[in-house]
Amino acid sequence: MCCVSIVDMTFGSPRRIDRSVLTQWWTDVTFLHWRVPPGAVQHLLPAGTRPDVVDGDTFVGLVAFRLCPLGWPALTDRWSFPETNVRLYTVDRQGRRGVVFLSMDASNLPFVLGARALAGLPYMWSDVEVRRDRGEVTYTCRRRWPHRPDATSTFTVRPGDPIARPSPLEEFLTARWGLHTSWLGRTTYLPNDHAPWDLRRATIIRCDDDLVASADIPVSGEPMSVLYSPGVQARFGVPSDASVRRETA
Repeated sequence: MCCVSIVDMTFGSPRRIDRSVLTQWWTDVTFLHWRVPPGAVQHLLPAGTRPDVVDGDTFVGLVAFRLCPLGWPALTDRWSFPETNVRLYTVDRQGRRGVVFLSMDASNLPFVLGARALAGLPYMWSDVEVRRDRGEVTYTCRRRWPHRPDATSTFTVRPGDPIARPSPLEEFLTARWGLHTSWLGRTTYLPNDHAPWDLRRATIIRCDDDLVASADIPVSGEPMSVLYSPGVQARFGVPSDASVRRETA
């Protein structure tokens, strides 16, 4: 993969998805990140991908939000449910940047079962909540099934000022325009697009988490980056094979 040209980072979507196979609305999104050595996570990635790095390090993200799987804001209160993800950052053999989910905890059991069966995504059935109180947002999660039941996470953030111009690292951690996943013995790439994130600085009030450790990634101390966004509407395109490098003339 050393000769592959890696796609440049862009805070806005690098492409328009004309054929959307799925639309979702993500709200009350908080991103927590820790630095990790690339060698500590390579074995967790799908074949044909490697850790995406900044200054020799890669990152593990704990991302919590409220998901409306129908993608219509008017239905958010009725049809949405909270979700907490553990994710890594990847590059494939075609130079496409993406994320890999190690766990996706959600409270909607039919959605969890469907996503596991139809897409091979690592969804876990969990008790998950998002609560707002006096300017703070608290995310709680207790896993029920199937992997490492009783793993828990509770963290509280206080969103702050808007970020007028995200730093290169903030772009790297949030502006990810695809998903790498392994399904039926193949690595696939699922592109997405959405409006640029409306990012806010955030202060961590409390963080008691073992979801990251449950994904076999040792981290210590408070996260090095804490970001918040009111949310975006995301569209997903047609998946493609990421197992084989595409030859160019």
